[in-house]
Amino acid sequence: MRVLLTVDTELTWGPYARGASWQENLESSFDPAGVGISWQLEILRAHGLKACFFVDPMPAEHYGLAPIERMIAPIRASGQEVQLHLHPCWRSVADGVEQGADFELTCFDETGQRDLIAAACRLLIEAGAPPPIAFRSGSYAADSRTLKALAAAGLRFDSSHNGSHHPWPSALPLPPAQIAPVRVDGIIEVPVSQIEDRSGRLRHLQLCAVSMEEMEAALLHAEAEAHPIATLVSHSFEFASRDGQRPNRMLARRFERLCAFLADHRDRFPTVHFADLDDLPLDVPARPLPADRLRTARRMAQQLLANLVYERSL
Repeated sequence: MRVLLTVDTELTWGPYARGASWQENLESSFDPAGVGISWQLEILRAHGLKACFFVDPMPAEHYGLAPIERMIAPIRASGQEVQLHLHPCWRSVADGVEQGADFELTCFDETGQRDLIAAACRLLIEAGAPPPIAFRSGSYAADSRTLKALAAAGLRFDSSHNGSHHPWPSALPLPPAQIAPVRVDGIIEVPVSQIEDRSGRLRHLQLCAVSMEEMEAALLHAEAEAHPIATLVSHSFEFASRDGQRPNRMLARRFERLCAFLADHRDRFPTVHFADLDDLPLDVPARPLPADRLRTARRMAQQLLANLVYERSL
């Protein structure tokens, strides 16, 4: 039962909106508080794990290639995978439009999506990445037009379907509880994994959104039911406080514990890159981990404590 550790890696809108330079944005978005990508790469290296970093190159249309090159270089040097991420708001900035910027890829028609994806592929390669084969839209905002645009650009995989964000902004024509890979419009969709946090309500496996207990239970459930893959999500800035000024130790420990768990059980849960998925089984019956009220309550208590401790005003 393979595991995809995916990290959405990007410059964020908040520092730009506050007038920060790209260097300041890079510091707060890519490597904040000592728990950003450099730290994550070291933890992965120490445990011998693979991860895929979805890098958004679109800020290059405003800032130039330098910040994208600085994101890609350490990832590639660590032997990890770079794939394509895209937030179209940076095109609005490049066009001089800030009020009413288009934040979701699905705001664009098929021609607009094709243009954005082609431009993002070109920028990613110019910044030092190999031609991408996989994609995740910013905010999971993807629809049928996105898949056609990806196919036209020569990509093979998409990982934008997120049932807990369906039907908006994750708008692919798939059931919310679809967690098994499936071929749609010529693209292999590798959905973000889900659990039920209460009956009938899904929650995606993002490291800041679920507890270690829930992640471990979800992986054991997927193994027991012979799911082909589990896809987990985090972000370059996820393990710092929201202002980027200090580490969120609870979330950082969660990442360390997850990596230790996967390393200890690598024979059962091998981590993979998209480049390893040529033989990925498709449309295998798979259902999210059923809800457990006590498990959900324990996670909510952890979140409350983390917010009280790490998100208080400085």
